[in-house]
Amino acid sequence: MRAAVQHATNGDVRIAYEVHGTGEPLLLMHGLGYGRWGWEPLLEPLADDFRVLLYDNRGIGDSDVPPGPYTARQLADDAVAVLEAAGVERADVVGTSLGGMAAQELALVFPDRVDRLVLACTTPGGLSSYPMPQQTVDLMLAAAALPPEVALRRFVENALAPGAPEGLVERIYALRLSNRFDPKGWQAQAAAGVGFDALDRISEIQAPTLVVTGTADVVVDPRNSELLAGRIPQARLERVPGGHLFFWEDPARFVTLVKEFLA
Repeated sequence: MRAAVQHATNGDVRIAYEVHGTGEPLLLMHGLGYGRWGWEPLLEPLADDFRVLLYDNRGIGDSDVPPGPYTARQLADDAVAVLEAAGVERADVVGTSLGGMAAQELALVFPDRVDRLVLACTTPGGLSSYPMPQQTVDLMLAAAALPPEVALRRFVENALAPGAPEGLVERIYALRLSNRFDPKGWQAQAAAGVGFDALDRISEIQAPTLVVTGTADVVVDPRNSELLAGRIPQARLERVPGGHLFFWEDPARFVTLVKEFLA
């Protein structure tokens, strides 16, 4: 599914976005190191029912790469810029991983912009949340000594549940190879995740919220989803089989959860 790439502006930063489908607006906010292509298995089924807005975070893809570090608030401001450029006052929002952190910030700072909120494989951040699992910490430490292509493939494998189909690994790996990112942009995005801390604020989120986690996630500890669901009013928690990219492993299940919740 192709659409014209458009650009929103937040100050002097241009944010690349696309619009697919018709219906009620649905904003998709992706995570660290993933651009618009990261929604590939979900885009067409979601666009059957919604006007889907997806974009590249600052630091990756066709968006600008301003000097970092970035913050979740900046990423939320970029999301508002996309809504403004698309002429959307309010939208349902799906945020995953780092995009889920920015989505929390969006719902907290701009509550009038968010109807319903879906937070996937993410965390409220801060010292009181559950830290990154050691398996991923070890991979990050080892990655610098590996050939870049080897490290990239291992990161893909690490984001999926053990035993994920080889074809799925190859597909995501190929997309990551063909959508190279600026290392400075990656580091600036990563800083936004490291510095994020909303645990003491998420009880102020007004939007009805669905929290979804993969039970085999070794990138973001699944217990963080329990923290989110336990503190956000009107929140519901769904645990599904899969790793950090569970929505690539079983996109139909995630689309069904999202559509039923947003209905």
